[in-house]
Amino acid sequence: MLLFVSQEPQARPGPPPGAAAAGLGPAPGMSVCGEAVGAGSLPSELVVHIFSFLAAPDRLRASAACSHWRECLFYPALWPRLRLSLRVSPAERPRLEFLMRKCGWFVRELRVQFAADNYPTGGGGGGAAAGEGAAAAGDGEAPPPLSPRWLDLLRTYLELVLCVLSSVRNNRNLQKLSLFGDISILQQHGSISNTYLGKVDPDGKKIKQIQQLFEEILGNSRQLKWLSCGLMLQIVTPTSLSSLSNPIANTMEHLSLLDNHIPGNTTLITAVELERFVNLRSLALDFCDFTAEMARVLADSNHVPLHRLSLLVHSVSIMHKSLDNMPKDENWQALTRNSTNLRVYIMAFDVKSDDMLRILKPSIPLERIHFDSYVTCVSGAVVDLISRQYDKFLTHFILMNDVVDMSAFPDLSDNRNEDPLVLLAWRCTRLSLLAVHGYTVWAHNLIAIARLRGSDLKVLEVTEESIDFDQGELADQDVDPVHNFIEQVSLGLGRPWHAVMDIELLSVFTEPTRHFYREMQSFSEGI
Repeated sequence: MLLFVSQEPQARPGPPPGAAAAGLGPAPGMSVCGEAVGAGSLPSELVVHIFSFLAAPDRLRASAACSHWRECLFYPALWPRLRLSLRVSPAERPRLEFLMRKCGWFVRELRVQFAADNYPTGGGGGGAAAGEGAAAAGDGEAPPPLSPRWLDLLRTYLELVLCVLSSVRNNRNLQKLSLFGDISILQQHGSISNTYLGKVDPDGKKIKQIQQLFEEILGNSRQLKWLSCGLMLQIVTPTSLSSLSNPIANTMEHLSLLDNHIPGNTTLITAVELERFVNLRSLALDFCDFTAEMARVLADSNHVPLHRLSLLVHSVSIMHKSLDNMPKDENWQALTRNSTNLRVYIMAFDVKSDDMLRILKPSIPLERIHFDSYVTCVSGAVVDLISRQYDKFLTHFILMNDVVDMSAFPDLSDNRNEDPLVLLAWRCTRLSLLAVHGYTVWAHNLIAIARLRGSDLKVLEVTEESIDFDQGELADQDVDPVHNFIEQVSLGLGRPWHAVMDIELLSVFTEPTRHFYREMQSFSEGI
């Protein structure tokens, strides 16, 4: 279990100038009265004050000095924030229970990520196969069987979630609650069937208990300003938000509800429910849940201007829900008139290009877009549309394709006079991040991109296998084409540059949902 505590160390006041030289201070290990003072005899207030200057790991080590110091370790003022990254492993439970028992009742900001370090093989798999399996299950066919290790993973996950929620159920000081549950590759490709959950929770008692605990937390909250729940396996239901009192809903500043595993056409929040959240400054939802009526609610003069909107577009959601209710361009225009500083972040999982062309309305103030594909590739027409419509806003463009055949990447510039990625770099003058894998990027086009954006392109991540050279470049025997290419890109960017050699080191590719959730959090906080 990794523990991250955000607390800035304070400057410790020193002795008066010249005190040591004048012999004004007591000798080391001696009190003012001349008696020896041990660590265990220090007042609790002083021990807590000492701890306040230490980082979390140092604080834990210092608490081993004696039992008195251990008693002072969990003083509420020392732990206003808990940020936990939990491996979904039975070994985590004793440590988690201890920490949450100590801190759960007073912590003000709690962020928990549940993740499996090593995904078990068998029964589900990854890549396109998993995507196709999820689609088949959505069509009424029996889902693929899961291995015993997968079932153990789900069972442990439910137990850890229960531990976290039960410890904060009566915490009335909680101001920020963020839960993220990317526990299996299946979650990246579609619904985890109730068949799977039925094997680890036959009567549904644990799921019901989790949902009831979540509603208790909302009902007991008195200071909650930030509520974020992403891919947490049915923790949020369509009735969860009704547990929030009107005063809390009226003062909520951030709301994030992302869950591709709710059944059928169910939505986690309606436009009527959204009317209570008049002070909302950032919002994250499944795109299919963000309707034209919601856009009208947010555009109302009674609502404070919205600054950040993050939308997750998933092929599974589109399969079960309709795009007919999505905001039209006039809805986006009205929303941006009321929220002039609004910026939008879209992540698209395996979405067909025809659907993306419908979704991308001209008046969306799109700042970031992330494509992650397993079966369906993004077309050059989509990239070209983005560069033309969002040239004044776009800063982040991520294009990932987890293809099985590594020898035949799609080429966006096929049958085009200009490469769409080069046009993107030329038109979008605020572009600061470009990441590509699984699409052919010609070496001379990448050089052009580097020259067009220069040092303003802070991040340029292109995998080695995605880069190709034309025959003219390879035919020149006097120049090493690879060395020359790297040199030209580096000169264009004004800094040393190299292609990404190992795709497994690129978190945006290996952990797309976690990457999106983490980026969504920072995007929403950066108002």
